[in-house]
Amino acid sequence: MKALHFGAGNIGRGFIGLILQQSGFEVTFADINEKVIEELNYRKEYQVEIADTTHETFIVTGVQGIHSQKEPEKLFHAMTEADLITTAVGPSVLRYLAPTLAEGLRRRAKKTRRPLSIIACENMVRGTSKFQAFIQEHLSSEEQIALQSNVHFLDAAVDRIVPIQENEDPLFVVVEPYYEWVIETKDSFSNQLSIPQAIFVDDLQPYIERKLYTVNTGHAAAAYLGYKKGYKWVAEAMKDEEILKTTKNVLNETGYILTKTYQLDEREHQKYMNKILSRFCNPYLPDDIVRIARSPIRKLQPDDRLVAPAIKCLELKIDPIHLAYVIASVLKYDYKGDPEAQEMQAYIQEHGIEKAIQRYTGISENSRLFHLIRKHI
Repeated sequence: MKALHFGAGNIGRGFIGLILQQSGFEVTFADINEKVIEELNYRKEYQVEIADTTHETFIVTGVQGIHSQKEPEKLFHAMTEADLITTAVGPSVLRYLAPTLAEGLRRRAKKTRRPLSIIACENMVRGTSKFQAFIQEHLSSEEQIALQSNVHFLDAAVDRIVPIQENEDPLFVVVEPYYEWVIETKDSFSNQLSIPQAIFVDDLQPYIERKLYTVNTGHAAAAYLGYKKGYKWVAEAMKDEEILKTTKNVLNETGYILTKTYQLDEREHQKYMNKILSRFCNPYLPDDIVRIARSPIRKLQPDDRLVAPAIKCLELKIDPIHLAYVIASVLKYDYKGDPEAQEMQAYIQEHGIEKAIQRYTGISENSRLFHLIRKHI
């Protein structure tokens, strides 16, 4: 079995590439980082270290790289040979990757009818479905119909903390011990995809929201509260009793939503919450607060990790007091190295906080949530 993975960064190598190689796939990475591609082709392997007391190391062997801009023919050949195509390029890059995928699928269809699975392993909701829509913009109706029988777009939820890191070895990567890769099955072929470490489910939505409203919401809470107090690392911030308590209370609010909406077992979800909190406290994981807090405008969107669960709390007749406090903290985020933070602060200076709340969260000034946020600023 052959896998083509777009994105040879830390997440691609330390999470997706590692799991695929352990599942028996021959892994080819496609990227525009010339140094990384050269090293992959020279060594044919790289190391992944687990960030805990054991510092266990895995050697990922039998890998190769393709420069996705300079080697288009080699890339299209790899797409034809692949049984699985995955991505870890960042949500904003999928649209720009779509024309390449469309052309590769067009060429592949002329040479083989072998089944192909495509999974976007991105930190976004229904990333594969959105990727599919981008790809279809570059395919005719006839081409789309022809591909339906053997190209399978599978949505997934992925979770592993892989911090930004500067290593002397450009291929070496440190990752946390925990990971979760949940894949939604759509048909009988989906069930034949062999990735033992992944979880295959009929309905991905509960897993998407559980991850988004626990991992992403909790991570954001710890980061913005930590930034406000001057901490650099997430684990450092989590030693602060006030931050730890507020982050727990935020997860209690989102946990209430999840257990009520999806009938999750409350004890099991509490265990999951505790596991997530322990990940944030990992002293072996250099998780930079400004990495987690970056792009505050995106994180304040009505369908994202903070505002969406706060609105759902109100729908379930509970006040999201702690979520509102974190949202207020995001609106105060002013890191000079973050373009979105600077854009947001400039808007607040010119138009005032009330206008900013409405602009960035989509919340009406008559909303109960608007007033809960406003009182913390």
